[in-house]
Amino acid sequence: MTLSRRTLIAGGASAAAVAGAGAFALGRDDLPPGTLGGADAARGHKLRTGKFPQPTSTERTRVAIVGGGVAGLSAAWALADAGVDFRLLELEYRTGGNARSGRNGVSAFPLGAHYLPVPNPEAKGVLRLLERLGIVTGWDGDKPAFDPYQVVADPEERLLHLGRWQEGLVPGIGLTDQDHRDLTAFFAAMTAYRARIGEDGRPAFSIPMAGSSRDADLVALDRLSFTDWLHAQGWRSPVLHAHVRYGCRDDYGTEPRHTSAWAGIHYYAARRGAAANVDGEAVLTWPEGNAHLTGRMAQRLRAHIIPDRLAFRVARDGAGVVVDSLRSDGTAVRTQADAAILATPHFITTRLLGQGAPQGFGYAPWLVANITVDRPPAGPGAQLAWDNVSWTSASLGYVVATHQGLSATPGPTVLTWYMPLSDQDPAAARRELLSRPVEHWQRIVRDDLLQTNPDLAGAIRSIDIWRWAHAMIRPTPGYFFGGAREDAARPQPPLFFAHSDLSGLSIFEEAHYRGTHAAEDAMAMLGVPHRSTLV
Repeated sequence: MTLSRRTLIAGGASAAAVAGAGAFALGRDDLPPGTLGGADAARGHKLRTGKFPQPTSTERTRVAIVGGGVAGLSAAWALADAGVDFRLLELEYRTGGNARSGRNGVSAFPLGAHYLPVPNPEAKGVLRLLERLGIVTGWDGDKPAFDPYQVVADPEERLLHLGRWQEGLVPGIGLTDQDHRDLTAFFAAMTAYRARIGEDGRPAFSIPMAGSSRDADLVALDRLSFTDWLHAQGWRSPVLHAHVRYGCRDDYGTEPRHTSAWAGIHYYAARRGAAANVDGEAVLTWPEGNAHLTGRMAQRLRAHIIPDRLAFRVARDGAGVVVDSLRSDGTAVRTQADAAILATPHFITTRLLGQGAPQGFGYAPWLVANITVDRPPAGPGAQLAWDNVSWTSASLGYVVATHQGLSATPGPTVLTWYMPLSDQDPAAARRELLSRPVEHWQRIVRDDLLQTNPDLAGAIRSIDIWRWAHAMIRPTPGYFFGGAREDAARPQPPLFFAHSDLSGLSIFEEAHYRGTHAAEDAMAMLGVPHRSTLV
């Protein structure tokens, strides 16, 4: 029997109302209070100068990991399982990368990544991790059973289109004959790609992407933009193009005209989730987003994690490696290791190795806002969902942090609002993102939210802004099979590399795969007995 979380919580007792200050009654130019945060750009930019003190102390470990995002934590998890001594150096005060979270008096909320789809059968490492975390609760043959309380509750998503909310994210009314034809043909093509097995016996599109077929016609897709590929099929429906624009901006922070067609099709055709007790197309989510996963991983590894440590140099040292890093007090320390795993974005990795800025690697800047409101959003048509998108907004809409709660009584909530700055040059967008004051971004967020949900006028309590200057890799044409990505991912023992940008897809499964793979490669070099979790 397939269980929905709605079935499980029907009739559940309501939670106590959350106490807190009331909303501000805002005029046109009034703004609520809020904070301005983000990745520590000032400390990160110190790598550009190359001016650091000489190390005054030395520490020793078997494997040094630089970077505490999903890839670094996954590498650490694999090493911990094998009993390998390691240290993980993290620039920020908290690990998690773009899967971090915040919390206020109403709810926890994500600062970035906020869900994990039911994994594909080939994502064996992630499935094993979820089993260790109690999210996979058992197996029915080869299909995992998930804790339904961690599967997104109904309704999952809704779209504001032509002044009315509808279920799903593809418009259902106001379509022309061309729209119907092109949408039908597009989704039929995506279904065919999803089912296709290449001549090499691999799925056409896989997660992790390393398992994808290398058939010539599939690899050739990487030479086109997604927009050019759509045009080549004769699909020019404005509705279809607007829908795929949402998809490309959602997963890649990139416009479809700048997105590899391989990546664009991967977004729609790669997911083949399978589960024993929930819909295989469902997603796992939590109030704090994917920080639920990274937080629990870090909790197990906490004795090995050194936060607030800026690594600034990595070099070979005989048969081993040294990592020089800066403490918060301004002194430097040298970490000697037999191997190092650089779980950092590639543009950071090359600076650590003294190689300068890499060619062919671009990153998308994002703006995230967490908006605390005194009452849930409403609106005509479909009821409030977890994910709420406006067809006419420049943003990607908002998710509701308290959606997974058991309360049947409406009350305060936090709306996590997302907008990739994809409509301008990434470098220019980054400069604007980091230079504008908090009020500039709060005004954009407020106006967008009230245009989408005018019912929230007078209900906004605060708007907290979070900036990601390099949120994710931009999978532009040629990125996947042009050579630079593959070269960057290739191990150089005793140096190993792990980050989702080495896959070209900024998703949890790819980061986990890269981190685990790097750890297993390092252990193989070191002669450490271990059992791979990836096969």
